[in-house]
Amino acid sequence: MVPADPAVGLGAMCYTAMCCWCSSAYCWVLPFCDRALLYLQELAEELTSVCQQPAPTESPQEPQRVQRKRRRKKEKEDDDSDDPTQDADFVPSKDVLLQEEEEEEEESEADLSEESEMEPLWGHSVRTSSGGRSKPLCRGVAPNGFHNSIMAPVEKCSSLTFSLREQVHSQWEFPDWIPLAHNWMCLSERYCGHEAAPYLPVEEKSPLFSIQREGLEDGGALYRLNRFNSLQPHEERRDTAFFVGGPIWAMEWCPTPEGAVAAQYVALYCHRTMEETHSVEGLHQGPALLQLWGLGTLQEGSADRAGLAYAIAADHGCVWDMKFCPSGAWEPPSSSTKHPRMSRLGLLAAAFSDGSVVLYALPHPGALQSCSAGKWLYLCSVSLQVQPTTTLQVGSIQAGSATECGQCFSLSWMPSRPHQHLAAGFYDGTVAIWNLLTASPLQRVSYANGSLQLYPFQCFLAHDHAVRSIEWCKANSNFLVTVGNDRKIKFWDLRRLYEPINSIKRFLSTEVAWLLPYNGVTVAQDNCYASYGLCGIHYIDAGYLGYKAYFVAPRKGTVWSISGSDWLNTVAAGDITGELVAAVLPDLAVNPLSVKRTSDRRFPVYKADLLPCSPAVPGSSEPVLPRTRHYSEMVATAYVQFRDTDLRSFKNFPSREPMRRMHKQEGKAELSLDRLQLEALHKVSRPVASRSTVSGSAVASAGSRHRGSAPQGLAVLWDVRSVWGTHPQPRAQTSGGGSVSAPTRVGHGWPSPH
Repeated sequence: MVPADPAVGLGAMCYTAMCCWCSSAYCWVLPFCDRALLYLQELAEELTSVCQQPAPTESPQEPQRVQRKRRRKKEKEDDDSDDPTQDADFVPSKDVLLQEEEEEEEESEADLSEESEMEPLWGHSVRTSSGGRSKPLCRGVAPNGFHNSIMAPVEKCSSLTFSLREQVHSQWEFPDWIPLAHNWMCLSERYCGHEAAPYLPVEEKSPLFSIQREGLEDGGALYRLNRFNSLQPHEERRDTAFFVGGPIWAMEWCPTPEGAVAAQYVALYCHRTMEETHSVEGLHQGPALLQLWGLGTLQEGSADRAGLAYAIAADHGCVWDMKFCPSGAWEPPSSSTKHPRMSRLGLLAAAFSDGSVVLYALPHPGALQSCSAGKWLYLCSVSLQVQPTTTLQVGSIQAGSATECGQCFSLSWMPSRPHQHLAAGFYDGTVAIWNLLTASPLQRVSYANGSLQLYPFQCFLAHDHAVRSIEWCKANSNFLVTVGNDRKIKFWDLRRLYEPINSIKRFLSTEVAWLLPYNGVTVAQDNCYASYGLCGIHYIDAGYLGYKAYFVAPRKGTVWSISGSDWLNTVAAGDITGELVAAVLPDLAVNPLSVKRTSDRRFPVYKADLLPCSPAVPGSSEPVLPRTRHYSEMVATAYVQFRDTDLRSFKNFPSREPMRRMHKQEGKAELSLDRLQLEALHKVSRPVASRSTVSGSAVASAGSRHRGSAPQGLAVLWDVRSVWGTHPQPRAQTSGGGSVSAPTRVGHGWPSPH
């Protein structure tokens, strides 16, 4: 039949043709979709069977209880019906009340039984989501007192750190840089006092201080140490203290092979006077003293007293930073060497205020004392040394000047073998990188007197102002992070330096720590640009994962320094209020915004308070401290009290006095900026190759044109091995055997007036 209207006929024909085409296409697509869906269904079932553990057998009472719940729910729905004919009085019968009480008792008993089933340490169960993805679920409390959910990332980080160190660390590097006996000239104070005096700290006695240990009655005894003297370690807590003579500005732990039972050493630098200041704009030259302190083996039961092993006198000005070679620079002190070669303790790079970076090949104290009749102060002359002391300068042979970039404030040694690259940050925002193994005549200059001078192979302008901190990525040495006084944190790919990977402008950062497993850095900040309540320690993602900043720990005042431990997944920071706080980080490979109860992850190591020596003034309830900024006036009327936390166990830690004090002072601590901050903590460091966290003291006035300090010059050692609990620690197979202990070390200082 032909329609009367031609247009209608044409539309019907087009509609018929379209339906035929669609039906044919549908017939072709349908089998393909069915096959794809069938394949995806089989793949999902296979993954679910692998990830999901067999469900536990349920007791015969559980289905009945579920049925009763469903039946009761249905009865409630019927009772809540809107039908007016089914309305009843809102007075439940006795049978209904008894039934509800029985159900509540059964549910509470089931919940308690689930909570009481404590998993063993590091015990994980698998919680399967609706999508078939398994997630670890930690229950129970570890033997050290922390919850297993807090300790689980520690296990992951320790295993990863141990495996990566076996890959990137070396047993022996830089074989040509060996300390030689004839390059070390003795400046004994006893025989050559006029030569040693310009390098020695002026202060000969420490301020008064006391140590109050949690759980122990010490009687409040006051101590005063002579210069270069120390206290005997406590027999239970193993903490100790020693006086270096001046404000500590830089400190670094000498690395030893993991697992070797060897003496531990700490290198540090302090100013000569307590109120010395330096301008950051110009270069400074003058006498400086690098001290090497021996702490003993730090093994369980050992009571080795800290002592000054030897000191190095230099003429390059003050030291702002120092770094040891991460691995391959230590050899056993009993290694057989021929005179004048001495067994090497480590390779130390020091950043000086004259703009140069100097490398020292440090010998073991025993080898040096055998060549110099036990004298402890030595002048290491750059002009006399061939390889052990090497000077690194910016510029080049034909162009540039060593003074054009200003002072060097930060150093970082490449963490992976052969550790041939060393990066440094300067006052004008320049970052320079040297190749220590280069043979190029454009970068390596040897002089007739045997001295060696190296020039960088790479320089770039990283910031608009001084580079305050610099760190390599431990997992990939192509990446670097820099922190400057321009309030920016920049992540760099050394293969593409035309622009940073990510640039973040948040606040004035003081120091940065890049832990091994994570794609981001933990940053300490000054409170001058911080919003109210947001000053403290932050974790900043590099930009790859796109996570927001994670607030690790709030601090009331400026956090001057921070350091992280790859073994413990822990960061430690010291602030202007005199408190050293440590925090166990969560698994930052997952978005940390879902982490609950972050306050349970941080704990105080110690708190320093400045107290007056004289009783309270008549008419006042509390003793009054003098409002002075001079060191001599303050130490004459006040003393420092260290309140130590018992870190042997964290059981019932939230209810203990140090934890309550920390939470109270996080938001309400008083900052007395009109007096000398004698109790402030300004530098934190940790061992490079041990499972521990160490802290020390230095002072810097951030955000000003001067870097000054007037600290007490005290350094204190704490033990934080309890963070490990009973977790099995990995051990490296070395000739010494055993394991290295985990200390924490603290020192103090405060900014001087400008």
